Amino acid sequence: MTGPIRVVLADDQTLIRDGFRVLINSAPDLEVVGEAANGREAVAVARSARADVVLMDIRMPELDGIEATRLITEDEDLAGVRVLILTTFELDENVLLALRAGASGFLSKSVNRADLLDAVRVVAGGEALLSPKATQSLITRFLDMPEPSPLPTPDALDVLTSRERETLALVAAGLSNDAIAERLYVSPLTAKTHVNRAMTKLGVRDRAQLVVIAYQTGLVRPDRREV
Repeated sequence: MTGPIRVVLADDQTLIRDGFRVLINSAPDLEVVGEAANGREAVAVARSARADVVLMDIRMPELDGIEATRLITEDEDLAGVRVLILTTFELDENVLLALRAGASGFLSKSVNRADLLDAVRVVAGGEALLSPKATQSLITRFLDMPEPSPLPTPDALDVLTSRERETLALVAAGLSNDAIAERLYVSPLTAKTHVNRAMTKLGVRDRAQLVVIAYQTGLVRPDRREV
């Protein structure tokens, strides 16, 4: 990516947008290029400002963050835009709906400065922001929610090699490419290649959707004792 990462702030509270704007613009590699007070504006600004990342609140007037996320991720013209959900409660069911709608991850509004900036960079780079600590609880609740379309079956993973399946399971555990590389005794570049090939073969846009598929197909199973 050349130039600063282009960020759009979508939140109906002006004070929150002001705080995030100052913080993000303080980083030389990040730039706030637009703001929105509701979901409909968020979609329009993401397009007009050529955003790389949208920091999206869930509860907004006119169009909420979940539907705005869906509109962005389903629009081919916005294929490069990543959505990072801002939330007060990390295990809010609305967060799960946002992930299903195509968000690349979630972030608490109480996040510290360094973690916020790093989160924007991570998502802009195509990674999913799903911490190992929260992943299992999130996915367990996710699978308990009604699914509007048929769930993927284990056969859906037949397109993957054994190493790609192994990589997929580690992604579902919340491991980064570096951690996957260490676990599989390969280079980080090789680990990234396995992840990217799995995404391509399964037709998903980022790691968040890989995590969902891994659980939905039964490749990995949540331990409900921890929920």
